[in-house]
Amino acid sequence: MKKRGKTIDEKTTKVKKKGKLKKKNIVILIITVVCFIVLGFSGYHIVRYIKDTKETNDILDDINSTVEVDDVYSDEEMSIYQDVEEPDDSPYWSYMKMSLIDVDFNELESINSDTKGWIQVPGTNINYPFAQAGDNEFYLTHTFNKSWNGNGWVFLDYRNDINNLGRNTIIYAHGLKNKTMFGTLRNVLKESWYGNTDNYVIKLSTKTQNSLWQVFSAYHIPTTTDYLQVNFGSDSQYKDFLNTMISRSMINFGTTVSENDKILTLSSCWSDDEKVVMHAKLIKYANR
Repeated sequence: MKKRGKTIDEKTTKVKKKGKLKKKNIVILIITVVCFIVLGFSGYHIVRYIKDTKETNDILDDINSTVEVDDVYSDEEMSIYQDVEEPDDSPYWSYMKMSLIDVDFNELESINSDTKGWIQVPGTNINYPFAQAGDNEFYLTHTFNKSWNGNGWVFLDYRNDINNLGRNTIIYAHGLKNKTMFGTLRNVLKESWYGNTDNYVIKLSTKTQNSLWQVFSAYHIPTTTDYLQVNFGSDSQYKDFLNTMISRSMINFGTTVSENDKILTLSSCWSDDEKVVMHAKLIKYANR
């Protein structure tokens, strides 16, 4: 008996199945290629992060092994920034007795001529030299020796003059998960930090002056630039600015601030779309 050939419908169905299989294979191939690209991209960034972190840690080790940060205690050469009326039991009086820090910048300047000072924040890992470029972009992607590095470095706002302090001096750094740079600035919003009032003083050393700054505000906020203002049209405008910064604070520091004060602002990332910010006022200094 003669075997019957395939009907037109059977042939059409087979062609459709082949077409579907071909499309399916193409989709699988595309997905596979995309996965390899994503894996490769992720792998590159992981390797880059590890390399950048190692370089950052190596630089920190070199700095800490060659640069001494000395304590300097009160003497007749130190000056109170301005007279204030504080209760006898105010921690302000104990802050005024705290030591300043003093740094020899010769070694730091031999590494980086952009060096402007050293910052130390009690209760955190922040204890670094800071630099200043001609913009606020360079040290987001360059380390202290000026080589490219995704971890960046601690830097002073390009609009500030560290030797002639304005009303708002701003220092930035990335909030790294490895807790270097300003990675521990977020600690100031934890009870373990703000529960110790001795932490409420930031210490700066520059080539011309050593100083103490009393914290009056700390918060995290959706990314904005209003706290980065450095020029003010009038005393009242500056006072309004200060009141806004105080009202944002998530901690009541009980610190009085007036339009006669000069302030220090520390800024870092809290998350992809938020910033963590701390403000302090100048309370004592010693010219070098």
